[in-house]
Amino acid sequence: MKKNILILLLLATFCTTISAQDSVLSPQTIRYQFHLDSTTIMLGDQTVLTIEPTTIYPTLEDLTNNDIVAVNQWTDSTNGNFCTALTSFEVGEHWLHIGLDSVLLTVQDVPNVDTTNTNIHDIANILRQPYTFGEIAKVVGIVLGILALIAAIIFIVIRLKRHKPLISIPQAPPLPADVRALDALEDLRQQQLWQQGRVKEYHTQLTDIVRNYLEETYSIPSTEMTSDQTLDAFRSCRAYAEEPASLLQQMLQTADMVKFAKSQPQPYQHDLSMTQAVNFIKLTAPHNEAPAAESAAPAPSNQTPIQ
Repeated sequence: MKKNILILLLLATFCTTISAQDSVLSPQTIRYQFHLDSTTIMLGDQTVLTIEPTTIYPTLEDLTNNDIVAVNQWTDSTNGNFCTALTSFEVGEHWLHIGLDSVLLTVQDVPNVDTTNTNIHDIANILRQPYTFGEIAKVVGIVLGILALIAAIIFIVIRLKRHKPLISIPQAPPLPADVRALDALEDLRQQQLWQQGRVKEYHTQLTDIVRNYLEETYSIPSTEMTSDQTLDAFRSCRAYAEEPASLLQQMLQTADMVKFAKSQPQPYQHDLSMTQAVNFIKLTAPHNEAPAAESAAPAPSNQTPIQ
């Protein structure tokens, strides 16, 4: 019996201790360090209740009563204060209970506006400011940029359809026919074909260079003519003179003897044919036509080869 009584007493003591602890931790039993942003507000406005950090904070229900409404709560991350937004829709003085303390919140009514003594005006028209030079230049620049882009796209499409390069690189004008012919003769001389026993190939290339020169310069289709036909055609062109005609005849005759009669000229005759070709081109070049036409004397017999 005594043992049961002792157990009951212990249980009662335990429950009392827990109840006392609960009452100690209740928001209504704590004295907070707090302040209001404003103790006077207009009807419907808000004020903020700030409570310094502690172990337990009042909830929205704890701070809401018949006259004051707690709207929302948050914690200030900078200092750890606990904040609550409060408002009221009742004009007058209302007590806000915060733990063991209270604070008086005054709510003022919105002042009445006498519309009978106030001139009410229509909404003013929108004022249009004039455009500045910078704004106009910006618009013009955008339009020109768009037009330039469209033109560039059209240009690229047309060039691609015609299979032409997008950028045309100007090419140097071709060298005159006489300059190219002289360069070709120099290349042929440096190949030293006749020194290697390739006599026919040497004279064939030599005459081909001269025949192509006549065709390009004086429209004489010498590559399709015999030597006699070439000489007759040259006598009819504006560059005809006795000296170049004689040089052309001697060179063509030597080449024909090599190609058709299988003649083997002396070494000096190979160089002589080269010299005759070079002198013929120089005498009949377009810028030398006048001097060549004025020359009526026959070609001298002791010509010095041009190296």
